[in-house]
Amino acid sequence: MYQTYNLSHGDAQAMVEAVRTKAEAARKAVCVAVADSHGELISFLRMDGCQLPSVYIAMNKAFTAARERKDSGEIGDHMKDTGFPMTNYGNLRYTGWGGGLPVVHQGQVIGAIGVSGLTSEEDIELARGALSSAGK
Repeated sequence: MYQTYNLSHGDAQAMVEAVRTKAEAARKAVCVAVADSHGELISFLRMDGCQLPSVYIAMNKAFTAARERKDSGEIGDHMKDTGFPMTNYGNLRYTGWGGGLPVVHQGQVIGAIGVSGLTSEEDIELARGALSSAGK
């Protein structure tokens, strides 16, 4: 038997709110998804004016970060460096774009956040800010 931790709905909502606050302050619109440790959705927000493709991209970034226990951008870097195709991951939800980060508590991945709608660098910055504000 082993003990696991789970990301709560309250934690997920706090991360979504942190992203929303920073994006609105910058007058930008994004989608933000927070997933459990299996990559399944807990909380989601599509801000007014955010492009529709960002809906699934944000969810897929969170899915990838949770399933692989690393930044979604690292998956993309690995793919570029090795020529390893994304389809070899066995699930079409995997993505290699930056903006998906695992949520770690006491050394254990308990979920992930995915942000989409801006450049990868801006998405990553918003996701990192949400993790920092949540103490993760």
